[in-house]
Amino acid sequence: MLARRTSSFGSSGTATARAAARQAAHSRQEVIDLTAGEIWSELAPTIREGAINAINNGVNRYTDTLGMMELREALARKVSFDTGQTWRADEIAATTGAKQALFNATMVLLNPGDEVIIPCPYWTTFSAQVVIAGGKPVFVDTRSNAYVPRIQDIAAALTEKTRAIVVNTPANPSGAVYDFDTLTAIAHLAINRDLWVIFDECYANFVYGHHAHHPIVSVVPEVRSRTIIVNGFSKSLALTGWRIGYLAAPKEVVDAVRALQSHTTSNPNVIAQHAVLAHLERGDGCHESKLGLQLASSRQIGLGILYSLRRIPAPRAQGGIYFYLDLSKLRPAFKNGQASADDVVTSLLADAGVAAVSGTAFGDPLGLRLSYGIPPEQLQTGLTRLVDVLNSWK
Repeated sequence: MLARRTSSFGSSGTATARAAARQAAHSRQEVIDLTAGEIWSELAPTIREGAINAINNGVNRYTDTLGMMELREALARKVSFDTGQTWRADEIAATTGAKQALFNATMVLLNPGDEVIIPCPYWTTFSAQVVIAGGKPVFVDTRSNAYVPRIQDIAAALTEKTRAIVVNTPANPSGAVYDFDTLTAIAHLAINRDLWVIFDECYANFVYGHHAHHPIVSVVPEVRSRTIIVNGFSKSLALTGWRIGYLAAPKEVVDAVRALQSHTTSNPNVIAQHAVLAHLERGDGCHESKLGLQLASSRQIGLGILYSLRRIPAPRAQGGIYFYLDLSKLRPAFKNGQASADDVVTSLLADAGVAAVSGTAFGDPLGLRLSYGIPPEQLQTGLTRLVDVLNSWK
């Protein structure tokens, strides 16, 4: 593994929006925060019990760098069930959240100058971590195809320096769910062009309507030898603050991740490891089902309100926890057509008391991300205010 050079990279658009929301919190109107990439929920009982038992048993020492063997074995069973393939513990690394799993992937795969294909709009961390690793993000626009990349556009973006393709489904921020045919085409392209696939499926539990989540290694098993699966429990169990995630990959990749992680964070938080292990061993799926029903209900509430937008098409919101608005048809109505999503965010905060995330954070100056992971009464209030303000623009 090569030494890396750190390059400059942008700050989080979500963090900026949150700071603005806090700044406006003293205004006369309560601010409704639709920026957070997390779900309002109680802890799963198994998570609480696992953590408390670990504390009561005096658990406070290092584990293996890649996590306790019992946890990695449980994660291997989970990935095996999810993909319909057999995975071993030595193909699994437990990480400090899925974000570290992504960081590990870019650092062990990329050499300086390597290019990575990233569909746009994209979660801002994807591009930032590629830059940190000395690579170059290459963006493929998806707006014209309902935020799912066309395989011909990906192929056109490839060069001799292309090393990997990022696949994020269900996608943050767009909520798009990649269909079977698209995943098949990406897998075959990766095989034929000797590319890696970084497969982020952190929102896999939240897919709606007739859409379905397909692990790419299940769609085309031959792509497994060049795929890094990234997942975690921040979304599926509403554990954002616990920072526990994992990756599944060929053993040689996991061995390289071990070498890297031993010099960054070492093992993930040991109490979080025990808590997740308890859930994987004793959970009955009720908590995940409850979260899924909660989000499906909030999605329906939100769509019912957003359908009344006059110049903005209602979002598809096929999966995940976000509504993503396309502001391109609204633009002529605001500031002589020269506005970007940043201006819309500022106006919504001032005029509606609603905090949203500008698409500029995701490489899209005409997009707006709204989370529906908040309590439903707040969601209803916030979206109603937002619609009223946006519909008032002439």
